[in-house]
Amino acid sequence: MAKRVHRPREDAEFSFILGMSGVPVFAYFTGTWPKAIEPCRVMDLVVGDIADDYAGRLTVVRADITRCPAATERYGITGAPSYVLLKEGEAVAHGSGPMTLTEIRKFLDGHL
Repeated sequence: MAKRVHRPREDAEFSFILGMSGVPVFAYFTGTWPKAIEPCRVMDLVVGDIADDYAGRLTVVRADITRCPAATERYGITGAPSYVLLKEGEAVAHGSGPMTLTEIRKFLDGHL
């Protein structure tokens, strides 16, 4: 995964990253239960490419649902992988399930 992808260990760190970002945030939520592991691993590569492609225009955060339960609840995340595009801390778009790089680019470009 790209070095530009932030990986908060808890909700406080997730909130700190949101507060420090001067650009929209693409929050990618992952899970560690058996049915979520493989789709999330595949998405890690795609999300890493997004972080590289949108560097300077977008902050990318990979949040584990179990480590960031308040963020998970706040943004209505019910499964993994899930995605939320945030502007000034507010959700402007949601997505879920495995997506290709092209699909995520369309998702982002339609809302940035």
